[in-house]
Amino acid sequence: MSNRTLAILVLVAALAFAASPLIFPGFAGYDPDRFPIPQQDPPVQPAGWAFSIWGVIYLWLIAGAGFGLWRRAEDEEWRLMRTALLASLTIGSFWLPVAQRLPGLATLMILAMLVTAVTAMIWAGRRDRWLEGRPVALYAGWLTAASGASAGIWLGGHGWLSAQAAAIVCLVAVGLLALGVQALRPREWAYPAAVIWALAGVIAANWGAGNWPVIAIAALAAALLAIRAVTAARAS
Repeated sequence: MSNRTLAILVLVAALAFAASPLIFPGFAGYDPDRFPIPQQDPPVQPAGWAFSIWGVIYLWLIAGAGFGLWRRAEDEEWRLMRTALLASLTIGSFWLPVAQRLPGLATLMILAMLVTAVTAMIWAGRRDRWLEGRPVALYAGWLTAASGASAGIWLGGHGWLSAQAAAIVCLVAVGLLALGVQALRPREWAYPAAVIWALAGVIAANWGAGNWPVIAIAALAAALLAIRAVTAARAS
């Protein structure tokens, strides 16, 4: 496949991904009754306002893909990133209708989206940071937290762990994974920014109930990510 064709497909996939909430409206989290143990307000899930980040992600991915086609269609530096991003966005375009009916399959899909998005972030070049790597990094960061939330809800919903234990295990996993990915691109602040945003949503969702173990883990992970991001920025 030519690089230009790949650039066109990435733009089409980004547009389809952004259009999916319009084509499949009404999704507000997994239906609690889709699980053997209904998951009402699971502690691993961020507050509703945190999901507003999707608007920024959609627009930035489209802008980056559009710029890539317009000015970097034949640029080999973009090619590797495009292959991984295309895979992630293609899966993501079909995620919402699956999530509305089959949360288990949706969890596997979001994990696949995460792996390919992180790969795209790592493969992205540094010349066009704001329109190549940075929007992908924001997307990958949010998927890191979203994958943990999805897995936590699935674990609690099937009785593998209590909702509280699932939240603790998955938040620890999100924090460790995010720190590991951040170490690969320490100067890419958009990745930790998205994870921190999600963790802030988890803190807000659990604050009223005084769920201090979950709040403490989310706050610690957010602080570690922020410290490393600031340290990397000062060193650059």
